[in-house]
Amino acid sequence: MRETERIHLAIIMDGNGRWARRRGRPRTAGHVAGARAVREVVEAAASSPEIGTLTLYAFSSDNWARPAPEVSGLMRLLGRYLQTETARCVANGIRLEVIGRRDRLPPRLVARIRAAERATADALPAPGGRPALVLRLAIDYSARDAI
Repeated sequence: MRETERIHLAIIMDGNGRWARRRGRPRTAGHVAGARAVREVVEAAASSPEIGTLTLYAFSSDNWARPAPEVSGLMRLLGRYLQTETARCVANGIRLEVIGRRDRLPPRLVARIRAAERATADALPAPGGRPALVLRLAIDYSARDAI
């Protein structure tokens, strides 16, 4: 399969809070479970020769209206995963790109994003010779803002 024929798969991450509520757990538990599910999706996409780009719509501009503790928890969770998963991305030929606004993100998170993007910028083919996967995280994105 030629690189130009590879699929760009996009997933809107939604429903973590509802998942947690149905189980009588706090919304943050849903976000943690969602992050674990993301790992599984990324691993599956990286192992597929058909998928060239995976975009995860993770945090829209509208999400800033959530309660402040939930937003700060989401930012901490993202920062933690960037810190712990970057080496796995490098080892598996995954190039990370974060799209969306960064000017409203906590400075420490922006630094972790930059570090992860730099570390994965030269993603080599994955083990077994599969082409590298481009993983795009959409953070603080809005079609309304883009227009």
